[in-house]
Amino acid sequence: MSLRQRTAVRSLSRDELDIAVDLCALDPAANVFVAARIAEQGWRRSTAVLGHYAGGALTSLCWTGANVVPVQSDPDARAGFAERLRRYGNRAASLLGPQEAVLDLWSRLSSAWGPARAIRGHQPLMATRTPPSVLGIPIDPRVRPARMDEVDLVLPAAAHMFTHEIGYPPYTTNKRAYRQIIEALVARNRTYVIVEGGEVIFKADIGSVAVGAAQVQGVWLAPHLRGHGLSTPAMAAVTELAMHDFAPLITLYVNDFNLSARALYERIGFTEVGAFATVLL
Repeated sequence: MSLRQRTAVRSLSRDELDIAVDLCALDPAANVFVAARIAEQGWRRSTAVLGHYAGGALTSLCWTGANVVPVQSDPDARAGFAERLRRYGNRAASLLGPQEAVLDLWSRLSSAWGPARAIRGHQPLMATRTPPSVLGIPIDPRVRPARMDEVDLVLPAAAHMFTHEIGYPPYTTNKRAYRQIIEALVARNRTYVIVEGGEVIFKADIGSVAVGAAQVQGVWLAPHLRGHGLSTPAMAAVTELAMHDFAPLITLYVNDFNLSARALYERIGFTEVGAFATVLL
């Protein structure tokens, strides 16, 4: 028996890319993040993609970049992933993904990687394939992809959203690295905005596209405009544009305590298809 067959968990090789993406495609809404990272970044040396094998077949993945994300995992796979991750030391910013998998993985890692800054134990995973206009939802015609000359307009909106969501700012003094992230999204037409008076008043990003799905993230509306019914037509527009531009299945996950956001997504046709959890380190 070869070493590859004997080893339950190991880093994947370049020739297993298609198999890994096929595994992600078993649940596109849950696994689009990892599928997109594989497709976009490939097998760089700095990126470890762990695979779990049973009977010689790949049964589970774990993305181990800045975010640790399990895919189609069971307890045996998570035990193997945790053993490898403990050897690596704490080099991740978060664990995220399917609720049961993330919380179990964290229980195996917390003694070595803890304490966590925050644990968001239940985040509804929502998805839709229905254009909101079909449901009679009005579409805000002002929503459009941001232009490259608007990156510096998008930046403060993105930083405000990040700080509110994560609990600390994305940069302190040097904003160059964070600006490059924003710039990359805008360059790929993945940031939708409403710009008025030379300011971004609404934005949403398409963070991941793969396996027939697109994941929305970074939704933000200027604080002084909240509570006036603007979010529903704006997010309806983002959903329709993303369906047209990227994929037929649009997905996102939201904190369970954000009742207004959950109600908004339900109004425009999203339904709960699972549950995520996030451990912030």
